[in-house]
Amino acid sequence: MTTDPQTWHPDPSKPAYVPPAGAVDAHCHVFGPADRFPYAPERKYTPVDAPKEMLFALRDHLGFSRNVIVQASCHGKDNAALVDALESEPERTRGVAVVRPDISDQELRQMDAAGVRGIRFNFVRRLVDPGPRDVFSTLARRVADLGWHVVVYFEAPDLEDLTAFLKALPVTVVIDHMGRPDIAAGVESPGFRAFRTLMEDDKFWVKVGCPERLTVAGPPYDDVAPFARTLVESCPDRVLWGTDWPHPNMKSHIPDDGLLVDRIPVIAPTEDLQRRLLVDNPQRLYWAR
Repeated sequence: MTTDPQTWHPDPSKPAYVPPAGAVDAHCHVFGPADRFPYAPERKYTPVDAPKEMLFALRDHLGFSRNVIVQASCHGKDNAALVDALESEPERTRGVAVVRPDISDQELRQMDAAGVRGIRFNFVRRLVDPGPRDVFSTLARRVADLGWHVVVYFEAPDLEDLTAFLKALPVTVVIDHMGRPDIAAGVESPGFRAFRTLMEDDKFWVKVGCPERLTVAGPPYDDVAPFARTLVESCPDRVLWGTDWPHPNMKSHIPDDGLLVDRIPVIAPTEDLQRRLLVDNPQRLYWAR
């Protein structure tokens, strides 16, 4: 499999917005390096290496204090690169893993000790081949005993089919990328109204970053801002934000992470909302113990 084009900006701008002390980039990834952490044979893309050292340098450049690193599909269910990054900066990192159905309790406890606090279920078929839902339900019950949560990635047309399954999971559920709404349809569209109805249930949290993935108009992503701002203002204690660096599988353009940070006060227009989004909420979910 050939390597895809580079998706991370080689020289991101320094943002004008200064995040509050303790701010968390709550959705980012590490890729490789492949000679140490090989990519999964079943992967559907092959990224350019983007190891932990690059992620941590970007964090400091952007003015953040901590990272939540999410296992990316290119590494499959081998979480070695993720765990290595967590163990290298244990106070400043937490993780979300993707695990095998037959993972042992001992392995889960080892991941917990390393800083993993959740597992991810991916339902986006262009990226993965989703497994049976009963397997996901069993995994959710097992990680509930550890106090973990579940992160889910799906696209807006799949919401209706997934809703009953997600509501039945016995854990907090964090939804990636606002459930990938149809931006062209607008915030009053039936699809986004259905998502807002789902978010009325306190078990659901949502990540309001990644405008670069959702935009129709392109940078500076003004068309995405009303969706994120609506969620920040309607459920301020259950929103998270992240860069999504190194922007896996991006094909339209290479995002400038400095610009992404400068969009934060657009979607969270008060200092109180910014602090909840960047500090208080990730602290409760990932660093409470």
